[in-house]
Amino acid sequence: MAFAWKAAGITYNRYLAIAARVVRRSLQEKPRLQAERRGEMDLRFAKWQNGKQGENKNLASANASAMAEAAGKESL
Repeated sequence: MAFAWKAAGITYNRYLAIAARVVRRSLQEKPRLQAERRGEMDLRFAKWQNGKQGENKNLASANASAMAEAAGKESL
């Protein structure tokens, strides 16, 4: 018997993220807000060059600026 998430063609991590979102949305207002805050992540990264760590950057904002830059190059 195959697992439902495999049959749907998604990864197990994606399946867990979807299930967690559904549970959070089904909660009442106050517990839902608390659960949503716990579900937020702040990922940071740093580029290393020549054995030295560069500046720590927020992954979400770096990704957004890279996507905007790529979109600007495509329109040219």
